[in-house]
Amino acid sequence: MGGAYLIGILVMAASWLVGQQLRSRFAKYSRTPLSNGLSGKEIAERMLRDNGIFDVRVISVPGQLTDHYNPANKTVNLSEAVYHERNAASAAVAAHECGHAVQHAKAYTWLEMRSKLVPVVSLASNLVQWVLLGGILLINTFPQLLLFGIILFAATTLFSVVTLPVEYDASNRALAWMKTSGIVTPGELAMGTDALKWAARTYVVAAIGSIGTLIYYVMMYTNRRN
Repeated sequence: MGGAYLIGILVMAASWLVGQQLRSRFAKYSRTPLSNGLSGKEIAERMLRDNGIFDVRVISVPGQLTDHYNPANKTVNLSEAVYHERNAASAAVAAHECGHAVQHAKAYTWLEMRSKLVPVVSLASNLVQWVLLGGILLINTFPQLLLFGIILFAATTLFSVVTLPVEYDASNRALAWMKTSGIVTPGELAMGTDALKWAARTYVVAAIGSIGTLIYYVMMYTNRRN
């Protein structure tokens, strides 16, 4: 178990460092008013319209960092601050979430794959920690339980890996639109690029941590008789 704890500590440290940078960037760019005076909601609606998407609603949801696109009901869900505020950070987040809507409209392969994994990962996430714990305790008498736990964990790891191209592509679509549409100044675009870059790194850290943990459990299983 020591290896798993070490991986966990390293991932937590990396997540904390990236999270600190992310919060710092967003706090800074949230104090930079957009020259066009548009809110996050208006930015999102403009991007959807420019991409020929008219069946997606932009709505406000409570909380912080709750921004997401829901392909099931075709809604761009923006946190209250992003929805209402008129700054560089809100513009970047709103455009990023619309990037997912564009992916959905264009049947982007990685998004479709991630959507199909959601029910599997939901089930796996509820069971995996208990199955792995039982598998470790019974590794010498019932190793099949640990193997089942590894399979469940592999599903969550696959989801983390598939999420990477989905998130990076959404950011790339958002930034490309912000640049070509001229809706922001070059300085505001640079801020949005920096903010989305750090947001994407949180997914990178999560994926690396998940891969490392999976490898550790696989090694534990294969070396159980040594």
